Amino acid sequence: QVRLVESGGGSVQAGGSLSLSCVASEWTYSRHCLGWFRQFRGMERDEIALIQANNTATYADSAKGRFTVSQDSAKNTLYLQMNSLKEEDSATYFCAATVRVCSGGSCLCSWTTIYWGRGTQVTVSP
Repeated sequence: QVRLVESGGGSVQAGGSLSLSCVASEWTYSRHCLGWFRQFRGMERDEIALIQANNTATYADSAKGRFTVSQDSAKNTLYLQMNSLKEEDSATYFCAATVRVCSGGSCLCSWTTIYWGRGTQVTVSP
């Protein structure tokens, strides 16, 4: 089972930057996809930035132009660079992994069964 440990959360003023990291154990590039979700208090988790099976990154509209997701397969680490942070970015950020399903030479990230990290809190103050 994939195990995910996030780090890098904290407090920052609006306009500032934070970088999150997620170390994945029992994860292999060929079998899993990684991504970031966030959860506001009392709400469901929403995807923020995912690395798809073709290695392209997809972003929620709220993250486009400000957040950048990347992964270092050699280090089993996923990153999320967050710039121009806003108060409304304050949330708990979760690293997530799902199964990569391949058939006939093409692959997809299922995002139906999701492995979660424990989350890291990001607080953006005015």
